[in-house]
Order: sequence, then C-alpha cells, then structure tokens
Amino acid sequence: MPSPHDRLKELGIELPAAPQAMAVYVPTRTVPVGGGRSLVFVAGQVPVSGGQLQHLGRVPDEVDVEEARAAARLCALNLLAQVEAAAGLDKVEQIASLTGFVRSAPGFGDQPQVINAASELLADVLGEAGKHSRAAVGVSELPRGVSVEIAAVFVVAD
Repeated sequence: MPSPHDRLKELGIELPAAPQAMAVYVPTRTVPVGGGRSLVFVAGQVPVSGGQLQHLGRVPDEVDVEEARAAARLCALNLLAQVEAAAGLDKVEQIASLTGFVRSAPGFGDQPQVINAASELLADVLGEAGKHSRAAVGVSELPRGVSVEIAAVFVVAD
C-alpha cells in the first residue's frame, strides 16, 4: 500500500493545515498506551477550510445530503490534518473509532449516509488502517451552525 501522502496525491487531495481550536480545548491529545503505541484523540472537527466555516445549515432542509457528505469529507480531511500535526500520518496503524454528528431536521434519518463520506475518504487514504468502528448521530444543533462535526481516535506507532 502506498503511504497516506502518496494516496492523497493520487486522489488529487491536498492536506490542509490543522485547524486551530475554536474554543478552550486542544485539537488533539496523545496518550501512550504501551507496546510502542499511542492513542491520538482528535477533537470534533467541523467543515472549515481556509479559516472559513463551510456547509452551514440543517440537513436536509438547508443543506442537501450531497452537500452534507462534502462537509463530512472536509471534516475527515481536518481529522487527518490534526493527526499529521500531532504524530504524522505515516505512523497511523488504525482508526479505532469515529463519531459523526449531523445537524438534522426532524424526521431525517440518513445520518449514516452522510458520515459514510468521511469513512470512505479515510479508507481511501489509509487503506485497511482507515477502517473503523463508528457512530452517526443526528443532533438539533452544532457549533456555529455547521451541518457536520466528526471526532475520532487514532492508534499510532510511537
């Protein structure tokens, strides 16, 4: 399997700079677990690009499912950017867990379809290491009106 950076290049994707925290927290926390491994907990990433929030609104009333999927992909890229900054993508052994939140209108139940876009991108970039356990949750509100937020836990080699 090519390196994550090679895969990003093959996919025509440029990894963004790791977004800054939007409040009083750290974007990542690395916790050694022994055996030459650490867990990198990545705080919820929102669809921000170039310092600007993208894809604002409730799904599907204000943001259609395809736009919400684009938001999820952007969140996944920001997850990767955070891990690159914290440990380096080449050290990722696997994604242990991913939790996706979709700002949902009443009656909307396709949160898994939205978050699949993030899961697909992570598997495309990281291969088998990008496959993960996951929750896709509908919520009434998300920070600053974004349509999607995603947090994850990565296992990395020390």
